[in-house]
Amino acid sequence: MYGTVTNYMGTAYTGLGISHKYNEMIASAKQTFFLKCPPTTAISNLLSTTGMHYVKRGFDIDKFMNPAQPDQTDAIYVKGLDLFFIQASHPIALEPSDIGGRHRVISFYDMYDERKLREQNKVIVEKLEVAEKALEKSLGALSDAKKIHDEWETVNIKRMIWPQHEALIESLKEELFGTITLNKKSVVSHRLIGSLTSAGAYDFIPSITSRLNRRMLINGLPGTGKSTLMKALGREAEKRGFDVLYGWCGLDPEGVDLVQFPELSVCLFDATQPHAYDPEHKGDEIVDLVKMCEENKEAEEEIGLIDEAYREKILDATGYMQTFAQAEKVVKITMDSAIKDAVFQEKSEFLIDIN
Repeated sequence: MYGTVTNYMGTAYTGLGISHKYNEMIASAKQTFFLKCPPTTAISNLLSTTGMHYVKRGFDIDKFMNPAQPDQTDAIYVKGLDLFFIQASHPIALEPSDIGGRHRVISFYDMYDERKLREQNKVIVEKLEVAEKALEKSLGALSDAKKIHDEWETVNIKRMIWPQHEALIESLKEELFGTITLNKKSVVSHRLIGSLTSAGAYDFIPSITSRLNRRMLINGLPGTGKSTLMKALGREAEKRGFDVLYGWCGLDPEGVDLVQFPELSVCLFDATQPHAYDPEHKGDEIVDLVKMCEENKEAEEEIGLIDEAYREKILDATGYMQTFAQAEKVVKITMDSAIKDAVFQEKSEFLIDIN
């Protein structure tokens, strides 16, 4: 019987810079394989092939995708065996700290034809410079967007009926956990579920939640306590010994956009923009926080101006991200043209034959 594949975002471009959760997985893995290489699509294909090798053997895998090109794979985590394979040079640089122990480095720098690289050097250098500048501008626009979004939240926080919100949290605690306390320590995981990409906001919520029996879709305006509610339920689950997966997304990596309780086959997630979802599966239900936000004409007018400024910054960030992704793609294709197939094939076979 084949295993399952769950897709997550490997890194995220946010209002606080580039975010990732890889350190947690490196710490928990029995073995981590750091694949070192220049920008290339070849490693993505190799990681996908490696992942399917384990899926066919019955292992479940977590697959971590590239935010600039969400169809490209940056890392694979094999559950059960606790093996972690990661492209550790791009889009972020990660270094092993337990060489000779749990960490192994596999370098792919020697698979390139130096003569071909020299011939393409000008294109590579120019496009890398374009990509670097575009990414910097995109992150700057996202930082501005987060500040504007914080203003939006402040307006709504003032008109929320917080006693109703607190009562809802207590009601959900009772409904989900009752009087149950498990005789074990909670296993807590953190994953990125989405990011700004060259095509706009993109998330993997369908992949993450598709096998669950119950999905609770939270509708709420900015600042109405969506993240607060999920964090409170997560803390309660942790206290009672239930495993918890926290999902983080997009603009603010300090907020929570999804919380999942695997043993209950239940999750709650923010179902509003930029990851808007409607109930579509049996077991889906709406948790409505909008009704707890009092109507206020002055606040609505202020929010209209904030919303307009916010959307403008997100459009700017998306445009710069498109430039970044296009330049990076050219670099990868150019680098790929200089790969020595025999060397790459030898390293690929070694990777798949590790276990």
